[in-house]
Amino acid sequence: MPVIDVQVHPFDRNHPGRPWASPSHGLDSATGEEMVAAMTSVGVDGAIMVSSFNAYRYDPSYALEVYNAYPDKFRVVTPVDATDPAIDDIVATWAKTPGARGVRIRMGKDLPMDADHPGLHRAFAAAGRHGLPVNLLCWGILDKGLPHIQKHPDTVIVIDHLGLLQPFQPPVPADVWADLPKLLDLAKYPNVRVKVSNACTMSHQPFPYDDIWEPVLRVIDTFGLDRCMWGTDWTRTIKMLTYEQGVAPFRDTTRLSPSDKAALMGGTLQQVYKW
Repeated sequence: MPVIDVQVHPFDRNHPGRPWASPSHGLDSATGEEMVAAMTSVGVDGAIMVSSFNAYRYDPSYALEVYNAYPDKFRVVTPVDATDPAIDDIVATWAKTPGARGVRIRMGKDLPMDADHPGLHRAFAAAGRHGLPVNLLCWGILDKGLPHIQKHPDTVIVIDHLGLLQPFQPPVPADVWADLPKLLDLAKYPNVRVKVSNACTMSHQPFPYDDIWEPVLRVIDTFGLDRCMWGTDWTRTIKMLTYEQGVAPFRDTTRLSPSDKAALMGGTLQQVYKW
């Protein structure tokens, strides 16, 4: 079974031809070539590229360029703007795009979060109609995502980064796992999947971050491996760890059987994203 990372963020260097919308979290670039080299060095066969909102907002053109250069290595998820009146057409067009495998809806400051927001309703519904999973970023505010999970049972909703607010740089908050029960409660909804991504950034111990396993195994036991997917969120995590340090704890662990690792690190992803 191939090893596939459920979330990486490619971006070109900041230049006039493709300027960044906001500064990088650390690296000057994470081009397709650089990403493939990093993945190959640690035995990762492929990845879901989530087009960088930080760099390009709702424009997935760079991620699509990388996909076109490495179609055997990547598939693409794009952020969508739920306030755009054309959101239905945007999702429909994206569903027909080669390499497209999902959309991302972000919740947070200055972004729509209301349970009755018409644009959010249309975005979730359109994704469901076109068979695209919604990657939902509602970390630290799982309660804001819950009404949409409930209203759209026919839309596969993938909770980004365990739904838990994760640090961008040290130190790791003492209560970083405090909202884990809120995530586990979502297992009752059959349309929910979980990205077990960034977990290494939540460790209070040095590499190989052994203290993450008690909560991570609770997630796996509660949702089942057929609903959980490993990922690194590279390159957002650059101030916390290297790409290899995000891969090795899962690749090398003895806490999971080889078949369990195969499911968590690629098998389930292939089913969810129709890869």
